[in-house]
Amino acid sequence: MANSSVKYDLVGKLVEGTGLIRKDIVAILVGLEKNVFNQFKNNPEEFIIKATNLINEEKATTIIGHIEYSLLDKTYDIDVFTENTLKGKLDVNAMKTRKHLYDNLVYDSKVERNFATELEASDKVAVYVKLPNKFFIPTPVGRYNPDWAIAFYEGSVKHIYFVAETKGTMSSIELRTIEKSKIDCAKKYFEKLKNDDVIYDVVNSYDELLNIISK
Repeated sequence: MANSSVKYDLVGKLVEGTGLIRKDIVAILVGLEKNVFNQFKNNPEEFIIKATNLINEEKATTIIGHIEYSLLDKTYDIDVFTENTLKGKLDVNAMKTRKHLYDNLVYDSKVERNFATELEASDKVAVYVKLPNKFFIPTPVGRYNPDWAIAFYEGSVKHIYFVAETKGTMSSIELRTIEKSKIDCAKKYFEKLKNDDVIYDVVNSYDELLNIISK
C-alpha cells in the first residue's frame, strides 16, 4: 500500500476521518473485493467519503452495544433555558404558545409543529419545552440533542416527566445509522435515570406518546 502515494493518501484520509489506526484501515482495504476497491480509481473523493461513513457507522454500531453511563453530581444550570437566541417568523417556523416555556416556539419541521399543537391542546400537559442545543447527551458518535421535555399533571398519567425525540418516520432502516446510534445512546442514558418520573422514547405523535406513558 505504501508503495503508491495515491493509496497511501487514501489510508491517511481514512485514518483522519475515522480515528482508526493505519493498521486497521489497511486491513479493511485489503479485505475489500477487487471490483469494490477499483471504485477508488474512478472517483477517489466519493470513495473516501463513502468508506469513511461506512466505517464510522460500523464503529457506532459496535460501540453502542457496549456503552454504559454513570450517574454524576453535575447538573445543567437554568441558563441553558434563559439564553435562548433562536429566531423565527410566526406561521412560517414559529407559533404562539400557552404551555411552552416561552411565549413562542420555533420549530424545525411540520412534525414538530403538529406535535407542539397536540401538546397545547392536551389537558394532561402542564408545561413543555423544545430543548435548546446546549442541552445534550454525550455519545461516542457526537453530541445528541433530544427534542422535548414535557411535564404532565401528577396523577393523570403514570409518568410525570417525559423527554421525547420526534421523527417523521419510525422505521429504523430510514434513520441514518449514526442518528440511530445516538438515539440508542439516549435510551441507555435515560435508562440509567429511570424511575417513575423520567422516561425517554422516540415518538411521532402525541397519541403515541400518551400510549407509552399510560402503560
